[in-house]
Amino acid sequence: METPFHLAFPVKDIDITREFYQNLLGCKIGRSTDKWIDFNFFGHQLSAHLKPEELKAANTNAVDGHQVPVRHFGAILEWDQWHELSDKLKEEGIEFVIEPYIRFEGQPGEQATMFFLDPSGNALEFKAFKDHAMIFET
Repeated sequence: METPFHLAFPVKDIDITREFYQNLLGCKIGRSTDKWIDFNFFGHQLSAHLKPEELKAANTNAVDGHQVPVRHFGAILEWDQWHELSDKLKEEGIEFVIEPYIRFEGQPGEQATMFFLDPSGNALEFKAFKDHAMIFET
């Protein structure tokens, strides 16, 4: 079994953050107070902390013809799960930083990817590989 990671990140509003991660992304809630909330983020522990002064716009780097937010986090999903989430986000009217597409098509590391922001402006990337053995291929 892989060991889950833990990531703490700043948010501007706990209630809006709870709504976004729980209802839109399907994350279960763990411990929480009025200043922070833990989420089960696809098997990993995310801790959203009320700290609006820590929020910063993400700089970008060019990757595969797109400007990718440098500071971002997310999850690697199963191929079908990624498509289901992509469809749900489109139906909910999420504005994408980078629209869902297939990156590195036909190359080692081919992947489905999409980027969008949470309500506090934190950049999220969700990706999927048809072959998980390709996750670390160069």
